[in-house]
Amino acid sequence: MLLTELVPHRALVVFTRECTGRPRKIAGDPAIVDRITIAELDRIRGGLTAGEFCCRPARIAGRDIEVYACLDRTDALLLIVPTGHRPRPAVLDIARALFAVVATGIQLQVHSASPAYLAESRAASAERARTVAELTETHAVTLETILATLRSTDLDDTRARTTARETATSALIALRSAVDHHRDLAEEAVTTAFARMHGELRSLLRHRDVTLEMVAPPLDGRGLPGEVAHAARALARGTVLALSGQGTAGRIRVAWNCDGANLLVDIRDDGLGEIDVDELERQLRDRVETLGGTLDSESIPGWGSRVAAVLPLDLPAPSPDGPVVDALAALGPREREVLEHLVAGRRNRAIAQRLGVSESTVKFHVAGVLRKLGVATRGEAAALGTEAGVRAAG
Repeated sequence: MLLTELVPHRALVVFTRECTGRPRKIAGDPAIVDRITIAELDRIRGGLTAGEFCCRPARIAGRDIEVYACLDRTDALLLIVPTGHRPRPAVLDIARALFAVVATGIQLQVHSASPAYLAESRAASAERARTVAELTETHAVTLETILATLRSTDLDDTRARTTARETATSALIALRSAVDHHRDLAEEAVTTAFARMHGELRSLLRHRDVTLEMVAPPLDGRGLPGEVAHAARALARGTVLALSGQGTAGRIRVAWNCDGANLLVDIRDDGLGEIDVDELERQLRDRVETLGGTLDSESIPGWGSRVAAVLPLDLPAPSPDGPVVDALAALGPREREVLEHLVAGRRNRAIAQRLGVSESTVKFHVAGVLRKLGVATRGEAAALGTEAGVRAAG
């Protein structure tokens, strides 16, 4: 509401890699927000520097539009399609400050996310990557078949064959690039994730007299699913904060390694071994076990403390102890949005207005939600969603 008053607009998009399950948050004109792509947003973000708020033409939703774009220090992007005259620089400064608060809030929510949210987000990331890969392979096979046919010497029209071949080749390149790009969104290079953690820990310890020793993972280590990267960084932050708070540790060593199937995290100090490891494990265990990992810790008087975690890089198999989470993983992106509105107690008409779709479309998605969750009523679906940590849509 504040941003609407400051910068009148007809569409708004927030794009962040912090939320791997749903990296885009959209509002406004469906002709824009429903058609804008992650590739377009990533291209815009790549041309900005942190803290910059600029007005420029950009290609979004398949056409050139004048936009306001702001890149926060958290790497979150705010994109606004304005209406009316350009605001004064002072107004844009206020808008940038408001977005900084929102972007930081998103980052903090992800860092402190519940286990159910992490499981849902990871499942969404994996499902998106799988779907894109399958569709890409299907189209690739089709185009490869066309290409082989047009290369046939049985065709007489050389010019038509050449033109068709070039078109098909360009399409293949674009499709291959698309699947690589979406895989990048679902994964983070282990070296990139480690570097981000290093920066976070330096900031955490900047006012403490503790030496931080970092042992980087191999450069050729396997990519980390987004939720594993988030969990590993959160584990490191929580452990380092606890170890540095003892007052007896002069050095803390943080090491990551990959064995091909797991991310191995090892954190230890040279303190007096007085930390309450049971309490520290209680704080960290839910996040680790949600991803199918294991956590081990020890504190030896006079020798220091150690926390070690093993985080699998592949999704854990569905567990009979988590039927609600497994059912949520089966929901499509739009069905998850509808469930968030059901949790908020909204009827079909209100949901349709907020999502910019027809009531019949909402009814279709509600039916899908009920079927996949195995419930008979909207109230039961809302109750299951609440139990699994689904937040009510604002």
